[in-house]
Amino acid sequence: MSSKSAGKVKLKSFDDLFGTQEVAAGETVTSVPLSQLHTFKDHPFRVLDDEKMQETVDSVKKYGVLIPGIVRPHPENGYEVVAGHRRWRACELVGLEEMPVIIREMDDDTAVVIMVDTNIQREDILPSEKAKAYRMKYEAMKHQGSKGDKYTADAIGEAAGDSGRTVQRYIRLSELVQELLDYVDDNKIPMVVGEKLSYLQKEEQEWVTEAIGNSSIFPSKEQADKLRELSEAGELTEGEVYAVLIRKEKGNVKVTIPQKKIRNYFPESYSKEQIENVIYTLLENWSRKEGGTIDAGNTV
Repeated sequence: MSSKSAGKVKLKSFDDLFGTQEVAAGETVTSVPLSQLHTFKDHPFRVLDDEKMQETVDSVKKYGVLIPGIVRPHPENGYEVVAGHRRWRACELVGLEEMPVIIREMDDDTAVVIMVDTNIQREDILPSEKAKAYRMKYEAMKHQGSKGDKYTADAIGEAAGDSGRTVQRYIRLSELVQELLDYVDDNKIPMVVGEKLSYLQKEEQEWVTEAIGNSSIFPSKEQADKLRELSEAGELTEGEVYAVLIRKEKGNVKVTIPQKKIRNYFPESYSKEQIENVIYTLLENWSRKEGGTIDAGNTV
């Protein structure tokens, strides 16, 4: 595989350059064309053109790329970036044609571990990014023969400054459908609630997403516990999702159900008034059956 090299420089002091021991003795820095670089497969971290990126751009303009990226040969052509996606983007914004990198042969699991470790301690990481990154590293370490679930989670946490239990919680978040994960990123659903909702089946999570969108009610910890309980008992339905969310709310609750969805349950000849009467009758019967006393918060 050819690369356009502006020169190879022997690394005399790895600690001065990286502050880590990830660079092997004897490795060289090679300048390769940006056109030969490929994003790491399933890269979980955002690369945004934000204020911090502008700082990186200004630094590259003034000093060049001080810390080379780490890449490995791409199976088709060029190189896959393992560490250095933000530096790569900064080089593009500056208008450079090449970037200094260390080319290293490594298997998928080793590449994942390095990719996660070189990004995980950034301050602006979203819960969804951490969730996906921790899951990727967890699976990679298991492939490498890690001793057990708790040991693996503890080892991941130690490298990132989190407890093993926190790592496990983030990994659970990766089981959420994207819409619910977005709510966690936006601080509309607390992490502890997101963890509980992650145990619901995908279809059940979609019901929760739709219910939130129609009612503007976000589940509490107690409500999430109730939803999980019903799911594990095989008793969770789309209607029960609405019931659990609404039961605990006090005062007026505004629920909007799309007309198109309502229409699917009624003959085309039914008028708006007829449809409303049927809905009110069903709700009244449901209320009498439940007795109006069940509270999701009482079943924790």
